[in-house]
Amino acid sequence: MGYFILKALAPIFVILALGYWAGKAKLVDNGNVAILNIFLMDFALPGGLFLATVQTPWAGIVKQIPLVAVLTLSMWIIYALIYFVSAKLCHKKLGDTAVLALTVGLPNYAALGLPILNGVFGENPVTSLNVAIAIACGSVFMTPVCLMMLEAAKAEASGTAKSSVAAALPRLMWASVKKPLVFGPILGVIGSALLGMANLKAPELLILAFKPLGGASLAAALFLTGVILSARKLKINGIVIFGAILKNLVQPFIAWGVALAFGLDPVVVVAGVLLVALSAGFFGVVFGNRYGVQSPDGEGALLVSTAAFIITIPLFIVLTAPLLHS
Repeated sequence: MGYFILKALAPIFVILALGYWAGKAKLVDNGNVAILNIFLMDFALPGGLFLATVQTPWAGIVKQIPLVAVLTLSMWIIYALIYFVSAKLCHKKLGDTAVLALTVGLPNYAALGLPILNGVFGENPVTSLNVAIAIACGSVFMTPVCLMMLEAAKAEASGTAKSSVAAALPRLMWASVKKPLVFGPILGVIGSALLGMANLKAPELLILAFKPLGGASLAAALFLTGVILSARKLKINGIVIFGAILKNLVQPFIAWGVALAFGLDPVVVVAGVLLVALSAGFFGVVFGNRYGVQSPDGEGALLVSTAAFIITIPLFIVLTAPLLHS
């Protein structure tokens, strides 16, 4: 158990550390990461997510609807809770709240999902499908909300905001959907459905064309996150600790409760709980940087959650193990 957890964590911490060191040593200008950001957000991640979803058989996607419900509900509940605490109780700015809410609400499926599930279930097509579904859920159901909030914050800062976010919702939704990171996985889902109706698989040439982008996305995201963090002073405060507790402990139990309430198969319960029990994702910090939003709370939550993950993921592996033998 300890070895496969170490295998999952090693590349994450190494690449984050390399990015952090590169920024601190000024090998990379950590105050100006626009080019890295554009490559990651507009090309590498959208291409990788498109490939992950378009290769997922449509029948497999439909069969995974219960897992989709578990993941989506657990993410939305935590997102709404941290949003309320940040915006209403702590009176944080909209942009800062958007980054923090996505960081806490969206688990690090891209970096940690496959290593953890492979360690528990063994390498098989079902675990790969579960991770692809999780990434698609985060991309389709979570990131547009954050992007809309960041678009609203940008409009407010420029003085072009409408009377309310609600009034500007169609415009904000369209601005979000136009982002490659959103329409990439959506196109993948549509492509999977069309291929399924025609009883075809994704063309080999298409897979070969997009595979390098998918392979580059994880390393680029982790490296960029390290560079961004190297330019900040990390501050650990009450809301950072609260967010890490919500992410690493509360959210997995919410997923477990939702799965049990739906009466799902034990294997689906374990997969859902372990996917949600992953540490906070880096998308929120990267998105904020793209919009010029520096969120000390989001960055702090990312750091604390990732460090605490070393302790919390073995806990949930042990707690869920009896379900696989029941």
